[in-house]
Amino acid sequence: MAKEMLLVGSKTKDALKSSGLNVSGDALDALNGKVYALVKDAQTRCTANGRKTIRGSDF
Repeated sequence: MAKEMLLVGSKTKDALKSSGLNVSGDALDALNGKVYALVKDAQTRCTANGRKTIRGSDF
C-alpha cells in the first residue's frame, strides 16, 4: 500500500531540478519514504526521552 505523499510535488521537483538535473518518476516516492523514516525516528526518540512533544533536535 502506498503511503500518503507528505511532500509538495511541484516544489520538491523544482528544488531538485534547480541543480540542472532531471527528476525520475520514482524519485518523489523514494524521498517520501525517507521522510516517513525521519518522522518515525523522531517519534521514537521523543518517546524514548519521555516527552510528548517532538522537537527539532529529534530529527
